[in-house]
Amino acid sequence: MEIGISLLVLVVALIIGIPVPFCFALSIIWLHFTLGISPRFFHLTAYSQLSSVVLLAIPLFIMSGGIITRGKIGDVLVKWVSLFIGRVRGALGIVAVLASTGFSSMAGSGAATISCIGSILGPNMEKGKYNMGKCAAIVCCAGPLGLVLPPSGIQILYAWQGGLSVLTCFLAIVIPGLILSAILCTGAYFLLRNEEGVIMPDPVPRNEFLGQLGKRSIHAVPALMLPVILLGGIYGGFMTPTEAAGVSVLYAIPIGLFVYKGLTFKELWKTFISTATTTGTLMVMIGMVMIFATILVRENLHMTLLDLLMGISENPTIIMLMVNLTMILIGAIMDDASATLLCTPILLPIVRHIGVNPYHFAAILGTNIAMGNVTPPTAPFIFLAAKILNVNVGDMLKPVMQILIFCYGPALIIITFIPELSLWLPRLVLGSV
Repeated sequence: MEIGISLLVLVVALIIGIPVPFCFALSIIWLHFTLGISPRFFHLTAYSQLSSVVLLAIPLFIMSGGIITRGKIGDVLVKWVSLFIGRVRGALGIVAVLASTGFSSMAGSGAATISCIGSILGPNMEKGKYNMGKCAAIVCCAGPLGLVLPPSGIQILYAWQGGLSVLTCFLAIVIPGLILSAILCTGAYFLLRNEEGVIMPDPVPRNEFLGQLGKRSIHAVPALMLPVILLGGIYGGFMTPTEAAGVSVLYAIPIGLFVYKGLTFKELWKTFISTATTTGTLMVMIGMVMIFATILVRENLHMTLLDLLMGISENPTIIMLMVNLTMILIGAIMDDASATLLCTPILLPIVRHIGVNPYHFAAILGTNIAMGNVTPPTAPFIFLAAKILNVNVGDMLKPVMQILIFCYGPALIIITFIPELSLWLPRLVLGSV
């Protein structure tokens, strides 16, 4: 009864717009008085959870994403990608997805991806007479690739909380992330292919194209080397994710300052301040969520939920459909970090019980949380994309729902029910999962 009321308090507080850490704090206060939990338990839980060195990777990747955005490294990536498909109908929508895919492999953040790609492509889309509501929807729905593809911050949280290998989680989400990217590219093409009045670029002669390709490729080499160094170091076993995050910062600073010259020391200082502010907020939130999640596990909520699901059906397929629906609903009212921290201790034991590999579940959870960030009612990425591209939210809702149904839906089904898509690469690289 007390747990049920605490969950109700949490949901109501989130819906009415109270900041996430305070929503969890209200539920914790309720449980403190009703279950008689000692404040000492809260202190010890928060300290023990937040003292992990793995969590250092998150502020470093946040800093790296800020430097990449301010240093115009993303601009170079977008220009390089657009050269290959500039004559395709609705090309800028596909470029947005492909550029988001590439940017995700450097920043690992959905919000940073939307901010960077949206601010670069938005003016070009408007100049090309594109339907900006549809374009903003595509940028919005491509942004969560930063949550699915490595180095994903939520995968670091999932691995840390689930006692799993971060490297294996990263390997498990590569192919699912690329599948989602390919489906989103297809969706962007069909969404924009019949748009009237779109200005298409003039055909480029073959010699001129080759010249541009050579120049842009040479110019893009420092930017393209960042994901190679980052992911190559992690997958090759030369660096831990935390070390790789530090290397990405050290590499991005001189590239942004001296190669692409989009970063100034003043902007770098602003990035440091922004990272510190974001990290402080994130650590408070993680502490609150972890205290709440630990209480739920101690009160055997996961076993109660498992009994409820098994009472409805013992078919693993039906159970996984209900688990997916639960994660989508949680992701729709919470930010990605909070949703991950809450879902992992409650749902991971359930899926393990029905025989789902925890690394396969890493890809399922990543896709669900990504989908939740663009699913109303809260949908933080919709409001972010609307602000970046200066579009009315109402103009985005229909295309966003179309992308959710016809792109994210099929991708989630494929990723959920074909486990080898997640497990093949870890087995290839590591030998066993």
